[in-house]
Amino acid sequence: MDDRVLIVDDDKAVIEILYKVIRSNGIASDLASSGEEAIARAETTKYDCILLDINMHGIDGFDVIKILREKKIMTPIIVVSGRKEDYDQIFGLDIGADDYVTKPFNPVTLGAKVKAIIRRSKGNAHGREGTIEAGPFVYNTSTLKLFKNGTELNLTSKENAMMKMFIDNVGRIFPKDIIYEMIWGENQIDENVVMVYINRLRQKIEDDPAHPSYIQNVRGLGYKFVV
Repeated sequence: MDDRVLIVDDDKAVIEILYKVIRSNGIASDLASSGEEAIARAETTKYDCILLDINMHGIDGFDVIKILREKKIMTPIIVVSGRKEDYDQIFGLDIGADDYVTKPFNPVTLGAKVKAIIRRSKGNAHGREGTIEAGPFVYNTSTLKLFKNGTELNLTSKENAMMKMFIDNVGRIFPKDIIYEMIWGENQIDENVVMVYINRLRQKIEDDPAHPSYIQNVRGLGYKFVV
């Protein structure tokens, strides 16, 4: 287990769940039950990701983000909070969080987010700075543009988000419900919508959309991106 995550929450039950999620994804973790402890650990240990609650006694999660960023500690931070207001999410991202997940969360989705953000931060899937390269595709993470063999492909916002999810996780199988939750942010899946957008994306990225080679069906399980 080379990757290590810091889990920060003052609720023991939540910490136990998060610990199991991270462990099931083959990632080691340390635990902190307060903002103060989180800051101290982040100053002395290099983590690949921090899972951070907001509502805690003492220093809350927002202040933890501010302090870490002021100290130039740029470890990716995923907020895991029961606060669902748009303002909280926008504020958390604005002050330096990398993602915001609301409770209750889907363990599979959260595990995928953690692995993807670690992969991005380590540059395992990156070629040139600010790009992700996979086969004939290059995704520019600054401009959010996708290129195939040097030619830009025009994607809608949902197609773009779906392509980013796939290119960040080459070879990983995504069930339809996980795709729907990650792209549309809802737990109630609409399988028809997922299939429609998969087909639309195939029309734009595949050499032969009728016989897709990049976005493949995995019978009974979902879809995976292969290059």
